[in-house]
Amino acid sequence: MKGIVLAGGSGTRLHPTTLAVSKQLIPVYDKPTVYYPISVLMLTGIDDILIISSPEDLPQFRRLLGDGSDLGVRFSYAEQERPNGLAEALIIGASHIGDDTVALVLGDNVFHGPGLSPLLQRNARDVDGCVLFGYQVSDPERYGVGEVDDSGRLLSIEEKPAVPRSNQAITGLYFYSSDVVDIAKNIQPSARGELEITDVNRRYLAEGRATLVELRRGYTWLDTGTPQALLTASQFVGILESRQRVRIACLEEIALRMGFIDAEACHRLGERLGKSDYGQYVMEVARSWRPRVPVTAE
Repeated sequence: MKGIVLAGGSGTRLHPTTLAVSKQLIPVYDKPTVYYPISVLMLTGIDDILIISSPEDLPQFRRLLGDGSDLGVRFSYAEQERPNGLAEALIIGASHIGDDTVALVLGDNVFHGPGLSPLLQRNARDVDGCVLFGYQVSDPERYGVGEVDDSGRLLSIEEKPAVPRSNQAITGLYFYSSDVVDIAKNIQPSARGELEITDVNRRYLAEGRATLVELRRGYTWLDTGTPQALLTASQFVGILESRQRVRIACLEEIALRMGFIDAEACHRLGERLGKSDYGQYVMEVARSWRPRVPVTAE
């Protein structure tokens, strides 16, 4: 499975900050926002990841992430000249996807929970159609909403419905089979002139090839698209990290635990981060590491 992080958009809800910097480079507590969706892909077992952003912002992502080799992964980059919709990421990433399945994640989403890696890996196997991830919210009328039957088969998708059929918001993480590229190329722009990811998902729904996986109690899904949401996400990460003495979305630790790098390489990455608390944590993880089987799905 290939990975795509869509880190584009103009971030107008975060102006004036995003007049100067991409919203996916703004920190969520102790690390750039883009670390969180990248961590989701790495926890899925994906080591080939395309970062899509605007021509103006891509150099900053390259400076931050490099080619990924230090983490035992591959980062490549592509431009989205204008924010023409989420589904355009699948067209831009067509050569990256090739004949593989693909995981698309939005660059401002935060996912966390016990057993997240095995859950993702199970659902990344043998994808035929689309696998969406739902999260219970108290205000589903603000989101795309999925209605499912008892087996998890998706029955309907509604965009910001006045009377929602469920409280399952569809999150910014999508698994697709390789035919998603052809589907994305054949959808029409919406009334707002964008290629909507919902139209892609509805195509799979019409074919009976859409599944919604509920992120149940114990999991957290946050976006960071507004000042309040960014603050909430930072507070959430800060509280968990300070109380549990772990780091959420620490790419170096995930690379070590997934078997992408060894402890020596992990320690070197920590050393490069100087005297920061983050760097000290990475080095401590490396020093205390004992070889074990990488995290896998049951």
